[in-house]
Amino acid sequence: MSAEQTPFFAIVNPAAGGGRAGRLAPAVLERVRNALGAAGTQLKAVETRRAGEATELARQAYKEGFRHFLAVGGDGTSYEIVNGIFPQALTQGRASLGFLPLGTGNSFLRDFTPEGVEHTIAAIAAGRKRSCDVIRAGLNNGEVYFINLLSLGFPADVGDLTNRRFKKWGQFGYIFAVFGRLASLRHQAFPYRMFSADTESAARADERPCLFLAFNNSKFTGGNMMISPKADPCDGQIECVRWGPIGRMGLVWNFPRLFSGTHIGHPLASRQAATKVEFKLNGPVTAMVDGEILQLELRSLEILPGALDVIV
Repeated sequence: MSAEQTPFFAIVNPAAGGGRAGRLAPAVLERVRNALGAAGTQLKAVETRRAGEATELARQAYKEGFRHFLAVGGDGTSYEIVNGIFPQALTQGRASLGFLPLGTGNSFLRDFTPEGVEHTIAAIAAGRKRSCDVIRAGLNNGEVYFINLLSLGFPADVGDLTNRRFKKWGQFGYIFAVFGRLASLRHQAFPYRMFSADTESAARADERPCLFLAFNNSKFTGGNMMISPKADPCDGQIECVRWGPIGRMGLVWNFPRLFSGTHIGHPLASRQAATKVEFKLNGPVTAMVDGEILQLELRSLEILPGALDVIV
């Protein structure tokens, strides 16, 4: 059986997008089956019932020989699948991942197209794939993998508040949480050092307080917020965006610039590319990783160039 004929394994998060994924998935998957049918390729689809289950399902499917995966949901669904197929995919055979974005965020695919489901179905039918980078986060108690971004500070705090109080409001809930966090705005230091792509030496440790740090593999987060306009998921680098200790009124005035990417031109903002980042934190921190809010004891970030094939 050729690689193109290897069965696909679709993982559906029916709760994504406030239940939108569950309602739309059957019709979308039927279109995928039709697209695969001409090549004699089969599709197996399963639904998740709880957080973290997509990781378990993807890990088991990989052990059973599946190498082509589809994330039917949002950014969180993709994140869980990536952590099910890695680190095995580094040594036991490459994996590919396609996105049927029926969730709330759906950020990663926007680096390639704004068309979402239509684009992915066309890519499946044409057998299109492209190698993209993966970032490995080293922790005190293990590791996690991601393809979009890891952010610390204001975005993570907003995401945490969104999940706890405003999740049912979808993208509007995120806006509500932004204003909630503005009322208790804080600037934090997350000591880190970056290793550049062209040298083994590291930059001097940065211990300055900031509004946020974002370590990016792709441009978008939260759907259409372009937090890292210079990022490229296929360039073998981690793109770091830092915004210094801007005040409440300054943040309100400049907040719309996060959607156009022009915020990196602000005097308090900066960007830098690296292949590795080391942290010197005193304990767990709230982090937003591909849309998921996690408490992590971060030690390092490392780029894995071209480690995953994405169906785009």
